[in-house]
Amino acid sequence: MAELAALEDPRARAVNEKHGDDHGVNLGKLRALAKRLRTQQELAQRLWETDDTAARMLALLICRPKAFGRDELDAMLREARAPKVHDWLVNYVVKKSPHSEELRLAWSADPDPVVASAGWALTTDRVAKKPAGLDLAGLVDVIEARMKDAPDRLQWAMNHCLAQIGIEHPGHRARAIDIGERLEVLKDYPTPPGCTSPYAPVWITEMVRRQQAT
Repeated sequence: MAELAALEDPRARAVNEKHGDDHGVNLGKLRALAKRLRTQQELAQRLWETDDTAARMLALLICRPKAFGRDELDAMLREARAPKVHDWLVNYVVKKSPHSEELRLAWSADPDPVVASAGWALTTDRVAKKPAGLDLAGLVDVIEARMKDAPDRLQWAMNHCLAQIGIEHPGHRARAIDIGERLEVLKDYPTPPGCTSPYAPVWITEMVRRQQAT
């Protein structure tokens, strides 16, 4: 904790707090610390229990993803209100867990929109890597009906799933683009030069173009 405190940068904190993350630790330095510590499950659990955002991020870098039980991961997600902790927990831990599919289904149906967004993030991962068994048309139906009025985090996750379906599955591409154009979700999102817009029609078209160019 003393080492993490020493890495605190007020300027970094000011930037992070604009995104809802209450920490000021440079991520490169945090990763370097994690590399030095290597995998330490017991330390990771103790760091998580501090409820400190930087400590929890470090915990997620040094933990053993398969060591967590299903209910433990569910509780951790509900505690993880800082967006970066939430994202790292889903991407670095839950995706590698044997409980990921069970949690994907449970979280997707959860009434808490932040929890539901984690379910959609896991669904997006399956769309890209293991689509067999997924009802893609049904997913698109749900997105079409609910995305426009969904809270921010859930809307972002649904939009990512829509774009991924359009990118990876040509049979659903035209419909995914049409839904994006009609709902106009993230159409005006400020996108830095050289980056791809998260607006689904632009995102799908650009990624497909890149795939065809290689």
